[in-house]
Amino acid sequence: MATEWTLGLATGLVIGSGLTWLIQRQPRRSRQKGDARAKERKPLSTPQLLAWIDEATQGWLILKPDLSIAYINGKAERLLRISHQTLVRGQRLDEVLHVDPINEAIVSVRHQQRPQRIEWDMRGEPLETIVLPGSDEWLLLLLQSRQSLEAQQQQQERWVSDVAHELKTPLTALMLVSDRLETAVGEGDTVLVQRLQKELRRLQLLVEDLLELSRLENSLPMDNGSYSPLILNELVASAWGSIRPLAEQRGVSLEMRDQITAPLRGDQPRLHRAILNLLDNALRYAPDCSQVEVEIQPSGGWWLLAVRDHGQGLSEPDLEKMFQRFYRGDPSRARSNQSGSGLGLAIAQQIAVNHGGRVQARNHPGGGASMELLLPRNTDSV
Repeated sequence: MATEWTLGLATGLVIGSGLTWLIQRQPRRSRQKGDARAKERKPLSTPQLLAWIDEATQGWLILKPDLSIAYINGKAERLLRISHQTLVRGQRLDEVLHVDPINEAIVSVRHQQRPQRIEWDMRGEPLETIVLPGSDEWLLLLLQSRQSLEAQQQQQERWVSDVAHELKTPLTALMLVSDRLETAVGEGDTVLVQRLQKELRRLQLLVEDLLELSRLENSLPMDNGSYSPLILNELVASAWGSIRPLAEQRGVSLEMRDQITAPLRGDQPRLHRAILNLLDNALRYAPDCSQVEVEIQPSGGWWLLAVRDHGQGLSEPDLEKMFQRFYRGDPSRARSNQSGSGLGLAIAQQIAVNHGGRVQARNHPGGGASMELLLPRNTDSV
């Protein structure tokens, strides 16, 4: 994360040979003649740096090589329930705080010289700590509450869901008005009304997908209450039947390769939706008069369902961002004029996660893109 990189950079300034040596030396500048401005620049003072640390939204706890506390800011004191009147600087960490995961992380960081993140509870409050190594065995502990992060995420999800619900009614009303306009306007305005209807349908699809994604994110993973015995092959056939008319218009057919019966347990409507989204994505980028290939194979304790198109393949940005909300790939790759909501692959990924699986993408060695859905086999439950 960008925040961690920033904090890591600040750590390099804070923990070196000790606080007394922090930024005491003039930074090296160009010594070319005539560069008088460089001589006038003053180094950043230690009090200024510590003032910034005191105002940080994360807790900062700096440890000397002997694991005594060199510095602690107010946020860390509040998270650790330490009174600001209690003088803890100079004391060993284990005299102030008794947390086994932190002690283990310190040992690991010193041995591997790599940052380590841990989660733990402080009197019922979930905390997150990142332990960062410095030179000469100095350490920095960054602390923050996980509860506040979770609350912010839940608030954002509720906001999205509320907005989507509020948009449904006016959009329905606008669709009814547009249908009435289509019969009332003259021939010259018919194209404009049809364009309006197309955009309204796209907005309706976007709202429906936002609501579905919100419901998925608020569902419990592996919720067996709605699970039933299923056959993965039948789900593929059913999903393809939903888009077959669109595929036939472009001469695109489905090829099921190496068919084997693949039983599993899952939520039938949602798995149908996930597979439909993967097939629709493949159809969108498949060339006319080509095939969408589907292969189902066992892979350890998983079923691996691969959906391949014969298009141009995926770019590096596609591979990195394609499962993010509203991400749209290069439009030049698309062979279909239909536009989706930009949430189809995000929904497929969330459905897979809720089933204990995942969706991944890669470029097929023979050309085109391959979307791979992994789901637990659970054959003993079928």
